[in-house]
Amino acid sequence: MSVEQVSIEDLGRELGERIAETPEYERFEEARAAVQRDEEVQSRIDEFEQLRAEFMQARQTGQATNDGLQRVQEAQDELHAMPVMSEYLDAQDELEDTLEAVNEAISEPLAVDFGGEAGGCCQD
Repeated sequence: MSVEQVSIEDLGRELGERIAETPEYERFEEARAAVQRDEEVQSRIDEFEQLRAEFMQARQTGQATNDGLQRVQEAQDELHAMPVMSEYLDAQDELEDTLEAVNEAISEPLAVDFGGEAGGCCQD
């Protein structure tokens, strides 16, 4: 491994460490921990995942209905309306915005969108 490559990897690690120190990341981690601790939220997540899995199975066998889809959407809406889950989703959105800005800052001088295009072939 070249000295330049090690240096770039070190910069990447430092960037990761700095991101972990941002208010956006700290808020996300706190919200994620709150979701994991909340038994009611965990129960609702399990219920939603079960409904979603059942709907996906029905869809694969051609037996999905609009009522089934509506039940999944209602369960998701109820889950997202729970204050702990709502805070988590807001924190996640805020962190994603921050990471997108970082991606743009890295990609701009390279004229490549590493978050969306790097490794892809034949993109317009």
